[in-house]
Amino acid sequence: MDLDQLPVYQKRIFVPENADLTDVSTVLGLYEKLEIQQINSAQELEQWLIERSELDAALSQAGSILYIRMTCQTDDPRHSGAYTRFIESVAPAVKPINDRLNHKYVRARKLFPSINTNRYQVYDRAVQTDIELYSQKNVALQTKIDLLSQEYQTVCGAMTVIFDGKEHTVPQMSKYLLETNRPLRERAWRASAERRLKDKEKLESIFESMLELRENMACNAGFSNFIDYQFKAYHRFDYGPGDCKRYHETVEKLIVPLNGRILSKRKEQMKLKSLRPWDTAVDSLGEKPLVPFKDAKELIIKTGAIFNRLDRDFGLQFQEMNKLGLLDLASRKGKAPGGYQNTLTEARKPFIFMNAVGIDDDVRTLLHESGHAFHALACADEPIVDYRHAPMEFCEVASMAMELLGGEYLNEFYNPQDFQRSKREHFEGIIQTLAWVANIDAFQHWLYEHPRHSCDERRQAWDIFYERFGGKFIDWSELTEIKNYLWHRQLHIFEVPFYYIEYGIAQLGALQVWLNTQRNSKRALAEYKRGLSLGGSRPVRELYHESGISFDFSEGIIKPLVEALTEEWEKLS
Repeated sequence: MDLDQLPVYQKRIFVPENADLTDVSTVLGLYEKLEIQQINSAQELEQWLIERSELDAALSQAGSILYIRMTCQTDDPRHSGAYTRFIESVAPAVKPINDRLNHKYVRARKLFPSINTNRYQVYDRAVQTDIELYSQKNVALQTKIDLLSQEYQTVCGAMTVIFDGKEHTVPQMSKYLLETNRPLRERAWRASAERRLKDKEKLESIFESMLELRENMACNAGFSNFIDYQFKAYHRFDYGPGDCKRYHETVEKLIVPLNGRILSKRKEQMKLKSLRPWDTAVDSLGEKPLVPFKDAKELIIKTGAIFNRLDRDFGLQFQEMNKLGLLDLASRKGKAPGGYQNTLTEARKPFIFMNAVGIDDDVRTLLHESGHAFHALACADEPIVDYRHAPMEFCEVASMAMELLGGEYLNEFYNPQDFQRSKREHFEGIIQTLAWVANIDAFQHWLYEHPRHSCDERRQAWDIFYERFGGKFIDWSELTEIKNYLWHRQLHIFEVPFYYIEYGIAQLGALQVWLNTQRNSKRALAEYKRGLSLGGSRPVRELYHESGISFDFSEGIIKPLVEALTEEWEKLS
């Protein structure tokens, strides 16, 4: 389906039906109407908020559609051009007037204190923070960063490898790392790694430009460093950089040794003197790669069956997404890397993008992104658009918990033996993810704690963090240059700085949901759905509490989860 023709969630009351929201004058005209509108009562203020939400949602959806088309076909100049025009013209033009609307809201809020304080607690706090952070000087800088992000997507999307006489995307090459033929795996791994190295200078240049722009943005907003600025920009009210570093330390103490134990067992089972980078994904007992599906159609059918068994609502929602053409799952040339769920905020429908190539990880990715999709649908009735998106630390609980909840029904894809093998690999992946998150987050803290660093210093810092969080268990002999640039693959470092610790925090929350299902699956699922339905209307700690879990990533919560993980891994092994 054409994304412009999605079913209407509700009829517009403020934005004209035929308004072109990619035209800057049209958009500004609508925001200016909000700016001059008189607000004479608490009821009128709440209605004004609804109208602002409607416009914000419609504009956001217009930008999302352009982004989706661009990432689905990075090699189509029409789509890249349309997205570029939007982020160069409309997006920056709206920021100053949005700041004025925030001030207008705060002034009116003081005049009408009878408005439900609890209802608007989160919104008020966010608006006040955005006012404090806003700087007109940063509008142009953010536009430059957005364009650099698009350039990063384009560079990565264009990476292809000629392997055994056939052209492959880099994501498609990952399936060869599951082959039991070790020389084949090594050739495939080297081919992909060497292809990435060809663009290392471009990616280094993109990142250094981003680093400088971000430091300038923080300075313009009155901050001494980008870390403090970005934490506030992310509305991280419940934790700070010090808490992240405690997470790093706890992971190093509890998770890294367990990961080392897993990799040591892998080396022993594979009868290897040392574990090389191309030895970490293949089955350690020499079994052929898991082949869960032949094509995207089969992936959709079988994943839909999982959701039907897990929860009737999830099954119906996934079926509707497929019917509406909101799933673009297969990898192809010109498609941007990675996977995401993007909510079309006016239609209040989720779109899922990924690069499936027919491996076990693809199933997990679809479960993960579907968790985000169900989250968006659970709070679709919320009238305030800002409340239809939860804090990132809870958004990832929705997705990671769905990997575990849906993972109990993977016999839709596998026989009993392969089902157990897939579960074991998933739990090993969770352990590796917790360590990798610490690695990436610690590296990002270093990058912005030392903004004047050189390229050589950056490579040395990466090597230290990589070894600290598990790289020491892999033999990188003669591969130093490739290891130095592994972080180039992590798009979060480029596009959403400091947005990665959420995966670690949320993984701990998701594991708590999983443990709850072991005790009472019906109650755990109900609590999970209740948390999703709140969207972003409550502080993150309340969202965790309503979901039957705790917002805590200290040793006190991690240690018992590690014990449960270890027990489950040993059982599956």
